[in-house]
Amino acid sequence: MVAPNATLAVSTVIFALRPTDDPGAESRARSLWIPLVRRLRNPFDNFWALPGGPLPAELDLRDAAAKTVEAVLGFAPRYLEQLYAFGDVDRSGTSGERVVSIVYWALVGDAEARRARLGQNVRWLRADRLPTLAFDHNAIVDYALWRLRNKVEYAPLAQAFIDEPFTITQLRKVHEAVLGRRLDPANFRRQLAAAGGLVDTGEHLAGTPHRPPRLYRFDPAAHRIDQGPLAGPGRSPS
Repeated sequence: MVAPNATLAVSTVIFALRPTDDPGAESRARSLWIPLVRRLRNPFDNFWALPGGPLPAELDLRDAAAKTVEAVLGFAPRYLEQLYAFGDVDRSGTSGERVVSIVYWALVGDAEARRARLGQNVRWLRADRLPTLAFDHNAIVDYALWRLRNKVEYAPLAQAFIDEPFTITQLRKVHEAVLGRRLDPANFRRQLAAAGGLVDTGEHLAGTPHRPPRLYRFDPAAHRIDQGPLAGPGRSPS
């Protein structure tokens, strides 16, 4: 049972693919980034933190998470899934205060990321090269990265990061950016063929110097991103 003095909060880890900052990387190479908010009060004054706050009494969990994303970036994300609950006794940084955070994760596509509102106290940071964050937010991001990289191996999460239509190479680059490692092109094609779920549009990518690659879409009948059984509007995955 939650103690009477405990506070419920909602935080969200928001992933997007943005140009990498690796020296010598390809010009179009990307990596995972997250937007963080600078705290302007104690505890952890001037530290970066995940967007979030106390759970409003009038909002469901999922609605509260979507609202935090919209408040920071200016839009509600297409993909939003409950990640985990974090409730260590001393995680609030304030003696005698207990805060239990329900954490969601959001996946943001290129067009959405370009529309994001940024400012002095809101900034994109590389997800796997973060400074020390407020509270236990480094551990939360690490867990979200682990979950994302595991789930992308068997679920069509790339849908959230890529615009249609796309080439097989473009899709592979998304997987590489999420996983943080290179994939063998031939093996990747074989895995896609075995899994199914892609539709050949019959079109080819224009403007390429050599044989133009085919363009594909996700098959909506086979590729619905699973955000949980209760992920409809106004409801929260368990």
